[in-house]
Amino acid sequence: MRRYYTRPCNFYYGFSAKKLIKKKKAFPLAGNQNIAFDQIEIFKRKKNRAAYGILYSINSIESLPKKIKSIVKKDIKVITSNRKKICELKFSKHHIMGVLNITPDSFSDGGLFFNKKKAYEQASFMIKNGATIIDVGGESTRPGSKVINFVDEWKRIKEVIIKIKKNFPNIPISLDTRKSHVMEKGKKIGVNIINDVSGLKFDKNSFDFIKLKNIPFVLHHMQGTPETMQKNPKYDDALLDIYDFFDEKIKFFLKKKIKRKNIIIDPGIGFGKNLQHNLRIISKISTFHSLGCPILIGTSRKRFIEHIVTKFDTQDRTGGTLASVLYGLSQGVQLFRVHNVKEIKQGILVFNKILNTN
Repeated sequence: MRRYYTRPCNFYYGFSAKKLIKKKKAFPLAGNQNIAFDQIEIFKRKKNRAAYGILYSINSIESLPKKIKSIVKKDIKVITSNRKKICELKFSKHHIMGVLNITPDSFSDGGLFFNKKKAYEQASFMIKNGATIIDVGGESTRPGSKVINFVDEWKRIKEVIIKIKKNFPNIPISLDTRKSHVMEKGKKIGVNIINDVSGLKFDKNSFDFIKLKNIPFVLHHMQGTPETMQKNPKYDDALLDIYDFFDEKIKFFLKKKIKRKNIIIDPGIGFGKNLQHNLRIISKISTFHSLGCPILIGTSRKRFIEHIVTKFDTQDRTGGTLASVLYGLSQGVQLFRVHNVKEIKQGILVFNKILNTN
């Protein structure tokens, strides 16, 4: 467990970012010249409570105490380094992962695309409207959901995946599953990325599959299981506890010869977190850049939005989803898992245009 953590902050965009980087007044974020930072926030781990950060300009790093300076310099080297491509996706720009739940009981769209024809049509619609990845799942992992048989899960998704790969061969398919049997079958028909919400803990064979096939995967954080995760979740500090989870897992994977370039991290908004946990993670999301992996967040339609807006809640929660996506975009998050692809793409295009106008 770390004692100090480094968060890049005070960001600049577009022409301003490039200008400051060129003058060495700011650092590029994750190798992206279109987003730069000139401040860092340093958190010091506190026992049994959330840590408060202290802001420093990048010019004051040399004046930090020797021990802290060493940690911060190592972190900045990782924070500024390029992220490797995954399935030909470059992380110098954002990517939208379209959610395709082929289930009768997912939390927001259960049953809508359980019909295979409708599922394919939805995938096609999302791709044509801005999704660069499709995340296909055949088992609900909403709070309180039950595990289903891997045979039934595979039957739900097989034909749809085959059809998507046939008609959109250049669109990566992410497979949302916790079961190694489903992962193996998916890989055989062209699945490109594994997205296991259990963090490869549900099925002991999942890790061996990931390693053997050298397949990119989403390292997702979840406290507990879908059945238990929302029953009074607790952390000393949700942000730093989850950082430590990723840090420990990534080090383990590297020792086992799994490459960092195959790892995408997802802090698991709503998976074993209450409102304050979710807000803590989202507001300080740029802390995870010092892990050296692309960051994915899935805030789409999540209940934390309802907890904030109360009487202004809507069925699709598009406004709340978009707000969280745009904030993530401003913090350098590279991937967004969403249901309403077209609306989110529209918001991102307008937001980016504003940010990058001189």
